[in-house]
Amino acid sequence: MLLHPPNPLECAQPHRYWRSGFGDRALAKPRLEKLTLDKDLDKLSLAEEASHHAMRKLSAPGLALLFLLLSMAFAASYVIGSRGAAIVIAAAAIAGYMAMNIGANDVTNNVGAAVGAKAMTMATALAIAAVFEIAGALSAGRKVTLTIEAGIVDGALVDPQTLIWVMMAALISSAAWINIATYSRAPVSTTHSIIGGIVGAGMIATDLSHINWWTLAGITASWSVSPLLGGVIAAAFLAFLKEFIIYREDRIEAARRWMPIVLGVTAGAFTAYVAVFALIQVATISISAGLLIGLLAGILCYLSSKPWIHRQSEGLDNRNQSLRKLFRMPLIFSAALLSFAHGANDVSNAIGPLSAIVSAVNGAVSAESARAPFWVLLIGALGISMGLVLYGPLLIRVVGEEITRLNPMRAFCVALATAVTVLLATEFGLPISSTHTAVGAVFGVGFFREWYIRHSRRRLEYVRKKTGREDFMGRAEANFAEVRRRRLVRRSHFLTIVAAWVITVPASALLSAVLYLILSGIFL
Repeated sequence: MLLHPPNPLECAQPHRYWRSGFGDRALAKPRLEKLTLDKDLDKLSLAEEASHHAMRKLSAPGLALLFLLLSMAFAASYVIGSRGAAIVIAAAAIAGYMAMNIGANDVTNNVGAAVGAKAMTMATALAIAAVFEIAGALSAGRKVTLTIEAGIVDGALVDPQTLIWVMMAALISSAAWINIATYSRAPVSTTHSIIGGIVGAGMIATDLSHINWWTLAGITASWSVSPLLGGVIAAAFLAFLKEFIIYREDRIEAARRWMPIVLGVTAGAFTAYVAVFALIQVATISISAGLLIGLLAGILCYLSSKPWIHRQSEGLDNRNQSLRKLFRMPLIFSAALLSFAHGANDVSNAIGPLSAIVSAVNGAVSAESARAPFWVLLIGALGISMGLVLYGPLLIRVVGEEITRLNPMRAFCVALATAVTVLLATEFGLPISSTHTAVGAVFGVGFFREWYIRHSRRRLEYVRKKTGREDFMGRAEANFAEVRRRRLVRRSHFLTIVAAWVITVPASALLSAVLYLILSGIFL
């Protein structure tokens, strides 16, 4: 018989009491039941957690499928009862799928720098990008849509039925390729994908003379120019910040003097672009009037940001770490500007072929004077934002944290340079790759930093005063070795990304050609 209460430590071995006799058994049974109940509750908790985890994994595909069904219903409300309604509804679903892939893969270039520089959280980045992507696509996305829709394959020389299946094959192939790239954590050019798809199917479906090779050459040239232009602009912004803020005796005072000017110029340029080009569907504003509006907006931003910067800089130490707080809000503004620019430019990759299909189904010839229907623009805009929210965080981390180390000043230069380059390309109707532009801006910042450390007299004098003449050369060599190490990291990532770019065009073109052969064999 058990004459004293069991030791709590012995409860972990209840079998001892079970074998001790009748009285022991009476004491051990409730403890056994309690332990079994705890284990069962633990199993239920684990099962509940596993089910929640599985549901989270299934929620994104479920929401994506729901969006595709809504896109089909939305298209049906406009074309039901008309000729070729089934084709247009199917094309709307594929265009929505393409738009979501663009959001998952390409929009990371807009906010990746800000997230990598710890200037904003992932949730904030997703919200800002989604809102401004929609605004840019709806207000300024129509002009580039015309280039994708009618500028590559000459609609006047192609049978409408042939054009329908060329665009359908291009949409399916490019969307599938971008999906594969996103799953493989590779940021590729969505513009490369769709244009390669159109060219691949067009070469099989029509005579080579029906492809506008000059237009294609201009687009190809823009792919080469955009990273160079983005790199130059980013380097110029960083040079300004280094010369007038970072390497000054009193950084905080220099930031108070110059940052309102930087913000005013940025706000003025953005406002002028929106007034002249993005609001063309609402009102016609001349260049001079747009520049005047931009000037007023820049002055207003300068006056309002000056006291804000002064308040933010109070109590900050005179070091580079303190500048991060001051650059947080400008970086968020730049990310919003870049998202607007991306929505205006890259929405064409999803809805340009859809617009061409709508025109061809109605018996119209796809031409540069055509206007994309508003409902087509809306599917592309919402699809990009949906893909960004559901699948964007994966590549946002890759672009913002794994390509290069960014601080808020460098990230601000990258984001602003990319936005300016994409906005300029949008005005000229060139569907450039924002991926090329963003990577070019990152490398422009990196190469400029290397050159600046070795050749800038202002920096050399600054380091000389801080370190003293005795160990100045050792410190300089150590800094240069660190910069050289980072440059190599950037180049390795650059080679990987360039390899993905090179593969994208032939892969999407080949896949599109095969799909066109299948589709044309079934439906033509």
